[in-house]
Amino acid sequence: MSKTQLNVRVDEATAQTARERATERGMSMNRYIEELVERDAGEAGQTFVEAASDFMKNYESVFAEEFPEPGRRESEGLPRT
Repeated sequence: MSKTQLNVRVDEATAQTARERATERGMSMNRYIEELVERDAGEAGQTFVEAASDFMKNYESVFAEEFPEPGRRESEGLPRT
């Protein structure tokens, strides 16, 4: 995979903390930042999946009424749409 260079400005305390954390983990600053971004992106994706799952649980009955399985309306006495 090709790499792209990013230039980021942070205050000195943040830069020092990032250097220290990368060193503690035995990795380069580049790899440390990559891992932070990858982890953040993964968490955001997981948060989306969890929110979508909760939404479907909360509104399952509404969807079932609006979009019944084929043949279900007639067999349950529901009006045809």
